[in-house]
Amino acid sequence: MDILTSLGGGFGVALQPMNLVLALIGCFLGTVIGALPGIGPVNGIAILIPLAFSMKLAPVEAMILLTSVYYGTMFGGRISSILLNIPGDAPAVMTCLDGYPMALKGKAADALAISAISSFVGGTLATIGLTICAPLLAKAAIYFGPPEYFALFVLAVVAVGGVGGANPAKTLIAGLVGLALATVGLDPASGQPRFTFDSYELYDGIDFVVAAIGLFAISEFLMFLADKDGGQAKRLPVGQIRSSFRDLIFPAATLRASALGFVIGVLPGAGATMASFLGYTLEKKISDKDGTFGKGDPRGVAAPEAADNAAAGGNLVPMLTLGIPGSGATAIMLGMLVTLNIQPGPLLFERQPDLIWGLVAALYVSNFMLLVLNIPLVGIFARLLTIPTRYLMPIVVVISYVGVYSISNSAFDLLLMTGFGILGFGMRKMGFSMIPLILGMLLGGPMEQNLRRAMQASGGDWAILLQSPLSIGLHLVTIGMVAAAIIYELRRRRSGAPRPVVE
Repeated sequence: MDILTSLGGGFGVALQPMNLVLALIGCFLGTVIGALPGIGPVNGIAILIPLAFSMKLAPVEAMILLTSVYYGTMFGGRISSILLNIPGDAPAVMTCLDGYPMALKGKAADALAISAISSFVGGTLATIGLTICAPLLAKAAIYFGPPEYFALFVLAVVAVGGVGGANPAKTLIAGLVGLALATVGLDPASGQPRFTFDSYELYDGIDFVVAAIGLFAISEFLMFLADKDGGQAKRLPVGQIRSSFRDLIFPAATLRASALGFVIGVLPGAGATMASFLGYTLEKKISDKDGTFGKGDPRGVAAPEAADNAAAGGNLVPMLTLGIPGSGATAIMLGMLVTLNIQPGPLLFERQPDLIWGLVAALYVSNFMLLVLNIPLVGIFARLLTIPTRYLMPIVVVISYVGVYSISNSAFDLLLMTGFGILGFGMRKMGFSMIPLILGMLLGGPMEQNLRRAMQASGGDWAILLQSPLSIGLHLVTIGMVAAAIIYELRRRRSGAPRPVVE
């Protein structure tokens, strides 16, 4: 009953006119951003953070806007996958396998409707899971001490490299670079400047928002400039829905994939990409009796779409309850909360229930809005794919620079953002993922604080990090992930198989 009462209070927040307008704006912008190939949820949220600041929104309003954008990008990513055979983001790769063949058969509208309905079901079930699981996990997390939190932060940083699917060595290196960048600024214990190079602008550390926009938005623009192929792919017509409503729903496939996606989403570092891949693979093993998957089977559209949207909701569970982002997009949102002087964690449910439950209730509202928007307006969203990228990317850059300057009024931040854009461009060219770096920057401060507290409590005895069964268990899981990643990489090299796409 406590959960239902709290959720009722949350709907009282979410249904306020201003919050409904922000949710609608976020859903629309998120779908537009998701429909454009290559931008994805991480870049979309990073680009729109300055908008949230410039509008001077309250914390709950800003988070409703960003989470609506997050859910919207997951919905919109399927449009270019089905019509162009170009995934809008990494999780949408699996939708291409059957979505594009359906479009070639003249069933593009059917495929888009199936993906919208499956996304709605996956997102709604994940939000229900978030409603039930988050308060329980928050109560359990109260018993975490500094050693346990330190072990949990180590696990989160390593999980991105060990589970993310990319080169484990490169992702772990990127995470360590992020941890190193988190030490820039004044030492929290002694007050001595660290790695500031006598620059007073760095005494407060590196602004997370500046780094995130540079690493994602500016580097994306540089990647576009370096891409010699500036042509636009040919878009297939959307047409009309040919199937009945009953033929657009696949309950078994959608529910299986949603449950799997939510569980994977709760695991730090797994992300929607893995959920989409495993959701499709599981459904193919169960349902592909006639070899129709990969040739336009609608279940091959329903399963990955339900799984990646469920994972998006699952990603919010560790972010809100433990302060551990489950994906790159939730890492950006966690940084937004920290910038607003809100520390996610188990006490957040007690100290700011209006924020938490208003956000959870807004997710239900956003899912419904996205379903209503996407089916009748999909033709409008699809027309955006005909706009040349050379016109869109400069707009993204202008928004980024104007937005960052409006937040801090500092020319130094613009230079710093440009520097991070160049860093991100170089990393992407060398095959590094930027998500571990941004995660390391975000978790570096809390890691250091909890390590210092543990050392102070033990008088400098490092054995305190391994004294509780919980911390030992977390360290063992971390070691197991590293070992599994190494074994997987060795087997992949022997077989010559390509690495999976990272989120």
